[in-house]
Amino acid sequence: MCNENIYELIVKDELAGNRIDSALVLAFQNNSRSFFQKLLETEAIEVNGQVNNSKKYKVKKGDIIRVTLPEPKPLNVAPENIPIDIVYEDDDVLVVNKPKGMVVHPANGNESGTLVNAILYRCGESLSSINGVIRPGIVHRIDKDTSGLLMIAKNDRAHNCLAEQLADHSITRAYRAIVYNNFTEDEGTVDKPIGRDPKDRLKQAVTDLNSKRAVTHYKVLERFGNFTLIEARLETGRTHQIRVHMAYMKHPLLGDLVYGPKKKMLGAESQMLHAKVLGFKHPATGEYMEFDSPLPEEFEAVLAKLRKD
Repeated sequence: MCNENIYELIVKDELAGNRIDSALVLAFQNNSRSFFQKLLETEAIEVNGQVNNSKKYKVKKGDIIRVTLPEPKPLNVAPENIPIDIVYEDDDVLVVNKPKGMVVHPANGNESGTLVNAILYRCGESLSSINGVIRPGIVHRIDKDTSGLLMIAKNDRAHNCLAEQLADHSITRAYRAIVYNNFTEDEGTVDKPIGRDPKDRLKQAVTDLNSKRAVTHYKVLERFGNFTLIEARLETGRTHQIRVHMAYMKHPLLGDLVYGPKKKMLGAESQMLHAKVLGFKHPATGEYMEFDSPLPEEFEAVLAKLRKD
């Protein structure tokens, strides 16, 4: 359901049995558990038409959960005149091709020069406010050193609709990645939960401890002996998901010094990962739209070296 400032969720099998705050985090990945706990305390969440303020309530299949979001806080992130590659724009949505090295939204140590600063300069106050003052318009994210396509919501109705598509796993998100080692199969699926690494709080890992289900589908596109070019399609969208899943499969990304070998090779300055294809139903018309982004120069240069060798 796509009403402004309201989320409505019908609980399916994969969410049934979770505490309500945990279920909402799994369904709507852009907000934290503490965020939904505060909404419970303020009686902003209904289950089957009745106000629910119990954090211990375990959702059941078929439950209709209605979340009323608080009024947005005034924005205090500064617009900056930073050039951005606009792939598509209308009154509801903006699709941008983010360069490698750009942080999506401000955080400690990255208060300026982010994609949010750039889109604020371009769009002014015409952005969704659901994710608060730091992430206006941001429906999903990609890592600083991952390039490629992102969708930006220009109003709250559009944001709710796009977030619901993410929760339903109906958005197309296809990446290109160069990984270490050869595959014995041509395609496959990694269905392993991801959470914070118990041994290193700065990393993510495949773990059963405080984790969320994560599903990545992959397909071999080109083989180079010690390296492979793959397409990776996200069913879920966990932090560092492709990087973590490929490392778990013994195929870490070339250039990924966090989850792979601690050395630079073939001129790759960071992980060879590009968000190439993005598809979704337009939040106003319902029409399916799909966009394709060319590989960056660095990525193409590494591929050229592999093909030559």
